[in-house]
Amino acid sequence: MKVESRIFEITTAFFFIAAIVYTILTHEAVGIAALFLTGGLSLIIGTYFRFVSRRLEERPEDNPEAEVSDGAGEVGFFSPGSYWPIAVAACAALVGVGLAFFFWWLIVIAGVMLLIAVGGLVFEYHIRPADH
Repeated sequence: MKVESRIFEITTAFFFIAAIVYTILTHEAVGIAALFLTGGLSLIIGTYFRFVSRRLEERPEDNPEAEVSDGAGEVGFFSPGSYWPIAVAACAALVGVGLAFFFWWLIVIAGVMLLIAVGGLVFEYHIRPADH
């Protein structure tokens, strides 16, 4: 995780430097706010990665002396696929369209569908191959 945190720290420095230069060259408020907020969000992610990297053991990617064979073996557990995130995104988009055009009927219908999709995502059940 040290590599990832370093990448985000470098991008944080770039965004803050770009925001300062942009502030000096132009006095446009929206761009200045956007660049400083982008730097702040990048700082949050980099700080999180730095914090997590202290608690994890060193990975082969973090060791400059590592060989390719050091990363061999089981990578980890990946959950099975799900269609619920697509439903959540579609319902959230419908809520956004309803809010944009101020259609109360669309907001209500899409809101109910969004609650159902979020419930399906949270409470979905997967049968593991070893369970049957």
